[in-house]
Amino acid sequence: MKIFVCLKEVPSRDTRYEVSPQGDWIKEADLSFEINECDEYALEEALKLQEKFGGEVILLTVGSERAEKSMRKGLAMGADRGILIEDPNRQLISPLAIASVMAETLKKEQYDLILAGTQSDDYGYAQTGVMLAELLGLPHATIVMEVAADPQGAKVTALREMESGWFQRVQMPMPAVLTIQAGISHIRFTSLKGIMAAKRKEIRKVRLEETGVDVSALPALEVSRLYLPDTGKKAEMLQGDPETVVAQLVDKLRKEARVI
Repeated sequence: MKIFVCLKEVPSRDTRYEVSPQGDWIKEADLSFEINECDEYALEEALKLQEKFGGEVILLTVGSERAEKSMRKGLAMGADRGILIEDPNRQLISPLAIASVMAETLKKEQYDLILAGTQSDDYGYAQTGVMLAELLGLPHATIVMEVAADPQGAKVTALREMESGWFQRVQMPMPAVLTIQAGISHIRFTSLKGIMAAKRKEIRKVRLEETGVDVSALPALEVSRLYLPDTGKKAEMLQGDPETVVAQLVDKLRKEARVI
């Protein structure tokens, strides 16, 4: 099997964030970065399928040169090689722009499966994998909790997490796109042998203009303001007999909190 895994570099989850002076993003100067959590689970699933059926696992990333460090970790986990679509000026922000350049790159490759995380830790749009499937004309499943492949029959079965504790099992022909949910399995540790081997593995860099996508022609997405929510403590004591207090509480839940 030949499996592509879409990886995104995001700020580390244990980082304390500060809004940039421009107010449109966070300060990145002193941040550390890592593989997006859902994407790491997608990579783990790809490696398990490779161990079972053989084949090749390729990483696909859109980002600056800094993203190569996160890709090296993915290679240390067991991926065979990587493709980095260079975006040094962060031109690609919207899911459609990212999916478009990925799709054009993948059209030049052969693959059986494309795995991606359900959503990213930073923007959390949960749209890139779905749009990628549409642009490539492939069947897809989202919020996947279990993957079973049948390379001989060219079919893949995915267990999807639904609302209210329900699950859905769907089968589709390969090639297909699956977006993987965090917590699907246990992430393997990177061994010293894997880290050393990762240094010798290929990361092919693709310039943005080489993809043939006119980013300026795509619908634009702009973050106009980013801010931390106001924090503070506020308590209000309700006075009166039980019936009065209950009536006041229900009124506040309905009109102020808007939860009922």
